[in-house]
Amino acid sequence: MAMAGKGSILVVDDDRLVLATLTHGLAQAGYDIIDADNGDDAILLAREHLPDLALLDIRMEGKSGFDVAAYLREVLHIPFMFLSAFADEDTVRQVRALGAVAYLVKPLDIGQIVPTVEAAFANLPKRAEGTLIRPASAPGAPGAVPGMAMPTPGAGIDIVSVAVGVLMHRYSLPRAEALARLTRLAADEQRGLADQAGRLVDAVELLARPGRD
Repeated sequence: MAMAGKGSILVVDDDRLVLATLTHGLAQAGYDIIDADNGDDAILLAREHLPDLALLDIRMEGKSGFDVAAYLREVLHIPFMFLSAFADEDTVRQVRALGAVAYLVKPLDIGQIVPTVEAAFANLPKRAEGTLIRPASAPGAPGAVPGMAMPTPGAGIDIVSVAVGVLMHRYSLPRAEALARLTRLAADEQRGLADQAGRLVDAVELLARPGRD
């Protein structure tokens, strides 16, 4: 599908108000938007339009955001990010395992989402004749480039976003306060923000492993 804007984004959320807000805001920011309110339609639209990026809600009736993400990754080789109201240990673990490029925890306004989307596009392979080159792990996949492969699961995720989401969930904090707390923890322990975020998420996953008291 020919796109005239900054790039094409598949936006999926079963909350119609959230979906309308996201699609309007991202369109205003210059992106071409394809929207769906359920996982089944999302997969059909992704197959038809091959968007450059997908922004997925996680918990939906029918196919979940995780189901859609797995299909996008394994079959269409389309990068994706998650937007969810949940940041429990199991959700965080699955987000990292699937290899999302970012993970944002609701509530967020469009002004917070657009910079993350822009950062994701900046890190995607460069455009060729107006279309993003999409890495592929299998020969003949759409946009495949010989010798290139999809990132290792979990490798591209914004670990700071995950850690902030964990703090928001655990302590019922707004995003700004959760980020401030993470920043203070990093400063107190004289670590970089990403290093501190990684340690926090690793600790959460360790505590969540089966068999622990």
